[in-house]
Amino acid sequence: MTIDATPTPIIHPPEQDRLSVLGRFLLALADIKLAHSVFALPFAILGAFLVAPRRSDLPFPIDWLDFLPQLALIVVCMVFARTWAMLVNRVVDRRIDAANQRTARRAFASGALSIGDGSLLLGGSALGFIACCTVFGFLFSNWWPTILSVPVLIWIGFYSLTKRFTWLCHVFLGGALAVSPIAAAIAVNPELLTSTPAIWWIAAMVVCWVAGFDVIYAIQDIEYDRQVGLNSIPARFGYKNAAWLSRGLHLLAIGALVLAWQSTDQLGVLFGTGIALVGSVLVLEHIVLQRRGQAGIPMAFFTLNGVVSVVLGITGCVDLVFTSVSY
Repeated sequence: MTIDATPTPIIHPPEQDRLSVLGRFLLALADIKLAHSVFALPFAILGAFLVAPRRSDLPFPIDWLDFLPQLALIVVCMVFARTWAMLVNRVVDRRIDAANQRTARRAFASGALSIGDGSLLLGGSALGFIACCTVFGFLFSNWWPTILSVPVLIWIGFYSLTKRFTWLCHVFLGGALAVSPIAAAIAVNPELLTSTPAIWWIAAMVVCWVAGFDVIYAIQDIEYDRQVGLNSIPARFGYKNAAWLSRGLHLLAIGALVLAWQSTDQLGVLFGTGIALVGSVLVLEHIVLQRRGQAGIPMAFFTLNGVVSVVLGITGCVDLVFTSVSY
């Protein structure tokens, strides 16, 4: 698919030339909205807590001396991975974004950042991620993060291409974010991954939850997507059907959370309360969308979904801190 569009620059070339390396880096970070890491990071932390090293002789059962360095590395890996994935999206979609009024002012679409800038930032993000994954091998004798680092980068970057050939692109995005709890568990204790079904149910929840709110987000571009031949559930099935499909996906997400809760004794009453709160927030999200239409998307997409991830991350991790289970 070729889109004949000339980007509308927001920074003229002479001004762009005067941007320092730091300035371009900060512009890129502002463009990809690093704060939106909140959607996936709490689930990575929760996945790590589910397999955290434990000792029965401690006041709190988690062996913090061993676990905290691993947790810090996971957070850094998540920042690098999310930066890579979002930069891939901005770079490969720059012509599509330039022709869309809603996204034309993005840094790469507008010409504020060049392809050369993007290549350097992508290379730095990828190398940073691989390097952090390799630290797990040297410090903790766990080489699985290193082995899987490149496949993970390929997978989370692949989403940006899917809208070109399938309206299931939202599910691919959910799958990209759902890697986070699984990857974190592999980094901490890969031996417990297959025997901890809660991790897989949480990953399933992330797939459905993210796909559901991405359907809502894509409603903004129904006409544009149809015009240029891009695929999405709203473009394929229309606004009303897309809204219902989003509700269905979020219902499946709550079901997956309940199954995660029931699959282990490590998640207790607090996490169950978190599920109830998340269910209420998702209902509110769809009420906002129904009453306000596209005007309600910023609140429904960003604010409320940020609450979902933070609530589940906090309630789950606190439950796990006080659960006496030894490995």
